[in-house]
Amino acid sequence: MYDSLRASYIFPCPHRQRASIRLSSFRVLERLPGASHPAVYRVRFVCSCGDDHVGLVPHDELDWAPLGLDERPFLNLMTDRLEPIANELGDLAARRIAAGSWPWSFFCYPEERPRPAFPSMFSLLVPASGQDVVGVAVRCPSCGQVSVNVVSSEHLDVPFYNDVQVGVVEQVFASEGPHSLQELEQGLRLGPLDLRRLSD
Repeated sequence: MYDSLRASYIFPCPHRQRASIRLSSFRVLERLPGASHPAVYRVRFVCSCGDDHVGLVPHDELDWAPLGLDERPFLNLMTDRLEPIANELGDLAARRIAAGSWPWSFFCYPEERPRPAFPSMFSLLVPASGQDVVGVAVRCPSCGQVSVNVVSSEHLDVPFYNDVQVGVVEQVFASEGPHSLQELEQGLRLGPLDLRRLSD
């Protein structure tokens, strides 16, 4: 489901057999009730065919596969052999996290500080028109509140790439309820932004 070489998720497409979708092309992520090991997320995404589609992603594919922690082998073009890489990439990711660099980070508005995040904490992503930035609603793992950050596409698509500064919508958003998605989307499109640093 996740292609480490292209840094994208693979979904079926009704117009093409399959589509390679980057995280910044996701629009809505919703955890489905029921299964918890792994949890399953419904994802609405913008496909390369131009339409929006819906797909399902298990939690391990959503959060851990981009770090190279899946068991699929890698075709080494120098040796023409399939080689396991999960241990090497897992060790590299663990060393970077131990050094204080997280795969994804965001700025928690209620707590006034940067926090680590994973894609499963995202709920809504809205691209800014005419710019290569994406507004993302993130549930904080510490306080449980939803903050909205405006980040580059690379900030989402490339693990361990963090923008030095992110835009923060100066509002706390409701995380549940019938109007929460509409409120979040309006905040992403119209809210005043405050630039905050992710690194100290």
